[in-house]
Amino acid sequence: MSRAKIVSPGRLYNGPPLAVVDIGSNSVRLVVYERLSRSPTALFNEKALCGLGREVQTTGLLPADAVEQALAAIKRYRALCATMGAKHVLAIATAACRDAKNGRAFIKLAERTIKTDIDVLSGAREAELTALGVISGVHQADGVVGDLGGGSLELVDVRGTRARRGLTRPLGGLALADISAKSLKKAEKFVKKTLGALPVLRDCEDRTFYAVGGTWRALARLHMWQTGYPLHVMHGYAIPADEALEFARLVHRVDVETLSNIDVVNSARRPLLAYAALVLEYILRIGKPDRVMFSALGVREGLLYSLLKQKDKEKDALIEAARDLNRLRSRSPRHGEELIEWTDRFMASSGLDEVGEERRLRHAACLLADIGWRAHPDYRGEQSMNIIAHGGFTAIDHPGRAYLALAVFYRHVGLIMDDELSPRLRELASTRTIDRARVLGAAMRLAYVVSAAMPGVLPKTKLAVERHRLALHLPGEYAALNGERVTARLRSLARLIGREPVTLLG
Repeated sequence: MSRAKIVSPGRLYNGPPLAVVDIGSNSVRLVVYERLSRSPTALFNEKALCGLGREVQTTGLLPADAVEQALAAIKRYRALCATMGAKHVLAIATAACRDAKNGRAFIKLAERTIKTDIDVLSGAREAELTALGVISGVHQADGVVGDLGGGSLELVDVRGTRARRGLTRPLGGLALADISAKSLKKAEKFVKKTLGALPVLRDCEDRTFYAVGGTWRALARLHMWQTGYPLHVMHGYAIPADEALEFARLVHRVDVETLSNIDVVNSARRPLLAYAALVLEYILRIGKPDRVMFSALGVREGLLYSLLKQKDKEKDALIEAARDLNRLRSRSPRHGEELIEWTDRFMASSGLDEVGEERRLRHAACLLADIGWRAHPDYRGEQSMNIIAHGGFTAIDHPGRAYLALAVFYRHVGLIMDDELSPRLRELASTRTIDRARVLGAAMRLAYVVSAAMPGVLPKTKLAVERHRLALHLPGEYAALNGERVTARLRSLARLIGREPVTLLG
């Protein structure tokens, strides 16, 4: 075993770390990922707001001070990659570098600094990778993706795992400020004219608009805090289109420094908020989507997704992330997999209808059921709930997060402890979601006292509704596992689904 594996037992070692350097029009960022996988986890993430694109539209050049700042950041990133053992470094550049007259000269300097080739993405390629990023992080995406950077806006239609050819327009915050000489009225005329003739937006009606990019995420963060939203997780945050339009109009028309909670937005981002709001406002007016969903995944994650083998692309990102956490933190990862099959049999016989999305969420919950076992017994439910609700999962919306967190909470604390549950988290869950979380939590509580979290037991036992009774089968040597706690937990589950409990031994 390598020294790294000995000193870092909390990491997965299915390949070396992989770094991506993203040279954008506003920020230059380094992300080092644990490994290439269907559900990539960032080991390190740092950005420098250099503003390379702030004068490109009027002067045609990258500003000298921005170039100096960017090269300094890239030099540090090279050293960080070496320190972290990330020998494979992917580097990309976007609108400012492809549009500026001195962009090629800057890229040559940057390549010597980072010691790898830099791929200057075309607008179409940037749109394609952004779409792949959303496809990789949104389960069954259906709508139009918009990636708002400092220099450009990329738009592309996505349906499932397919993306149409995208397009790019110079509507990034820095570009708009430059084109309009920082006049929002002039910027508005340019945005209206540019977006008005785009067919891709006409196809967005009654679908989802997926907003990608740091300034739009800042806008969403501000909305979260102003509305008192209970879960401060950006990925999957969704707002009804009419509410998003009203908020965009507000931010566009007032001095952003006077907005409540403006301190939650990085001061360097604030000057661009009005331009981001302006672009979003016209996208919503023209496209008429039914909601806006914010994606934390974009070009970088799309690039990683494009490198996966087809069999890995077809995996479910949520299930893979839950499986990784199961491997890292459960007493027995195999037991989590067996719990999926055990609850499959129970649900199939229960008479409870379960749609496909509910089934995949149940599978994820089974994999996450034991990640809190090292905590103090009185806090296992609370700790597990917090880890899951705020975890770095993708391919799940916020109500789905609430279901996972609630199910594992109930698995630890039982069904009579609702007073310990955060009322804020329950705001995200429907009555049906809470009911299903309670049923699964009760089933998992039973499974864990039967098996003691050890593998090999659940496949030899069975829980099913038979002849209108909830029957627990403990055959042969497993009959000795029966006891007062098993009986009590079987009774609790039976009460939830309206059945009589029975234990069948031998």
